[in-house]
Amino acid sequence: MEIIRGKRSFDLDEFLHKPLFADLSTASPEGPRESPVWFFWEDKCLSIIGTPEDTFPLRIDKNPNCAIGIVDFDPATGKVLHAGFRGKATAEPFNFDLAKRLFAKYLGSNEKDWDSRFKNQNPKNVFIRFVPETVVVRDQSYNVNR
Repeated sequence: MEIIRGKRSFDLDEFLHKPLFADLSTASPEGPRESPVWFFWEDKCLSIIGTPEDTFPLRIDKNPNCAIGIVDFDPATGKVLHAGFRGKATAEPFNFDLAKRLFAKYLGSNEKDWDSRFKNQNPKNVFIRFVPETVVVRDQSYNVNR
């Protein structure tokens, strides 16, 4: 994976362990499609859950080239951290242990407190395994004058 850093940068691993939304961009006959997703960063790959209702796993099967954008933005402080990824993805069998780790990142470690939609996962779900070829890491933060 090639990491391209702007003049101002940040720790990519620390950033990817935050509970941020990612925008997954895939190709379709109608043009690019974007899906907001939760992700889990492990072994230099992003893992994303796909459900039987989602269409992005089918698009990835047809064309594995994807892009993912992740932004950590706080208008109160002027923080704007951005990581943009390009690479290839595959639909993999569902992994219940990985799903629990992903949900704990966003919902906390106590599974009893999770919304019921996340407690019992459909075995027909898949994991999208995104392997980045390049990532652009930029700190685009600004000063907030008050």
